[in-house]
Amino acid sequence: MNKRIEDVLNKQIKAEASSSHHYLAMASWAEVQGYSGVAKFLYRQSDEERQHMLKLVRFINERGGEAIIPPLSSDAISFNSLQEVFEQLFEHEVEVTRSINEVVFICLEEKDYTTHNFMQWYVAEQLEEEALARDILDKLKLIGNDKGGLYLFDRDLENFNTDSVANGGQ
Repeated sequence: MNKRIEDVLNKQIKAEASSSHHYLAMASWAEVQGYSGVAKFLYRQSDEERQHMLKLVRFINERGGEAIIPPLSSDAISFNSLQEVFEQLFEHEVEVTRSINEVVFICLEEKDYTTHNFMQWYVAEQLEEEALARDILDKLKLIGNDKGGLYLFDRDLENFNTDSVANGGQ
């Protein structure tokens, strides 16, 4: 495996691990605040990000490189509101998209079309992730501080099926 590609993929592993860890902190916060549906949604998001990381780990190792598993940050992660949780989630997804685009760009520069092809799954996934985060933020803006609205929002996220997004809402 090309060393430049290996390095940028290992950087992406760190981004995916960071996302998983961050979403886990969000889920824990939501659970403590009584938002069980939001917590369930965020626990699933954390697991999904970990799977994205593992997919990269396996790809690097199978291609003859060496995947580097990053250490966890020792910084405490805290939140003040549900709005803040989802604003951070959206910002995090935008940053992951930027990082994935960097990987794709380097793949093209290095003429590594195998890795470029592999990364197309991540490109499509990020389109969905950003759209979902934007949609959630829009709903929270509509709800404002209405407790009934927040209750229904929490219930809706508990029953939210991420597979339906991946399948075009089916």
